[in-house]
Amino acid sequence: MSPFVIAIILSAAVLHAVWNAIVKTAVDRTTTLGLVAFGHVLPATVMVMLLPLPNAESFFYILLSTVVHFGYFFMLGKAYQHGDLSVVYPIARGIVPALVSLWALILLGEVLPAQAWIGIAVIALGIQLSSWKVLRSGVGKAALGFAVGTGFCISIYSVVDGIGVRLSGNTLSYWAWGAFLHIFIAGFIGLRKRATLAALPLRVWALGIAGGLVSMTAYGLVLYAKNFAPLGAVSALRETSVIFAALIGFVFLREGNWKRRLGAAVLMAMGVALIGTSA
Repeated sequence: MSPFVIAIILSAAVLHAVWNAIVKTAVDRTTTLGLVAFGHVLPATVMVMLLPLPNAESFFYILLSTVVHFGYFFMLGKAYQHGDLSVVYPIARGIVPALVSLWALILLGEVLPAQAWIGIAVIALGIQLSSWKVLRSGVGKAALGFAVGTGFCISIYSVVDGIGVRLSGNTLSYWAWGAFLHIFIAGFIGLRKRATLAALPLRVWALGIAGGLVSMTAYGLVLYAKNFAPLGAVSALRETSVIFAALIGFVFLREGNWKRRLGAAVLMAMGVALIGTSA
């Protein structure tokens, strides 16, 4: 994997950590997730009007990805009802790289070298270490179930979009249509939260929509990278967002043990190096 592609994916991971930090600090996380989805729709509406259509065969994957994203938002919202972000997030993201690598092997025949698998394992270990104290204290069955469900959804849409974007003939168009169809997610959450939306402060609206713009940009970078790198490796590098989120929590929110988080960051850096230098 080239240094340029690695840099793109790590940039996406930083952006992903930023929008998750926005959700983490929200009072009503479900409403904020709806605003994040709406933040995808606003720029995507302009983009779908200006860009050519992606190849017809990719639309099945765009629609399937939208359905899976709906499940992802549902599972994530439920997980946050039953467990803290510091519990849910490492579990959900930690299982994704191995699952994506497995799906890519089964569906696409993408065989990663042993060194890349070791790198994926090291990154997964770093993800768990970043919240080890919290995880050791115990995880409720409901929180664990929804967190695993969230990770499963992430792994599915990661592979679906990896296939779809390669068939689309135009990464920007595929990205735009996938983001535009978040209108169904935003609309569903908006209907459920319609009684509270009007009373939301302007600051909450602005933060949620800004989080959506950041999230959309992050996923666009990931989609671009999926054209040039194995899906499992892309997923593993993307999940370094967990440690970036942990570092944001430590620096700006005064959370957690810096020694443990630094150790997790070192492990993830080793994992990135192993993936980046694998044949």
